[in-house]
Amino acid sequence: MTCELVILVPVLARPHRVKPVLESAARATPGADVLFIADPDDTDELEVLTCEGADFIAPGGTYASKINDGVRATDAPLIMSAADDLTFIPGWFEKAKACLTEQIRVVGITDQVTERNRLGHHAAHFLIARDYALLPTIDGGRGPFCEEYMHCWCDNEFVATARKREAIHISTDAQVCHTHFFDGSGEMDSTYEKGQSFYRQDQRTFRRRRRLWR
Repeated sequence: MTCELVILVPVLARPHRVKPVLESAARATPGADVLFIADPDDTDELEVLTCEGADFIAPGGTYASKINDGVRATDAPLIMSAADDLTFIPGWFEKAKACLTEQIRVVGITDQVTERNRLGHHAAHFLIARDYALLPTIDGGRGPFCEEYMHCWCDNEFVATARKREAIHISTDAQVCHTHFFDGSGEMDSTYEKGQSFYRQDQRTFRRRRRLWR
């Protein structure tokens, strides 16, 4: 029987986060599947995933491509695009699911990291109906996330496209705790450093592609 919800967790060099993510997801969304998407040469991560009995695939790639691979490796009707530095707050799923309609197929989950996230102007994590997750990007590429981004700004494009399609609602009630160096709740590590090294490049990609929503 297909589980109603699968939580997709791209991972990179944070083996210490595997167990907390599994435990947090189990507390907040009992019965949901969790699928980690790893790099094939990330041996420490793969070892811990195996030891914890976690479900995982290891195609490698960027955050966006890992989510896209995870979508196609699963069959749950509802998908959450997560991260390995999240703690799931009980009730997030029920509150997000209640926002879905025939038109609204994406719900932004509030992570409190930035002011615009707290106010519901943006989100970096989403509950996505499978029919929407299988749609192409705004210009016909593999979706739901555009794979032209190395790490950052793919969430900005995802939100912009969903708004263009009038298919998204960002919920300030459906919340997760995002441990992030942006707001001082987490420390800069090698994973953040890698993402930040591509920030300007990804920002230029987003600016170049903005014409697609006009």
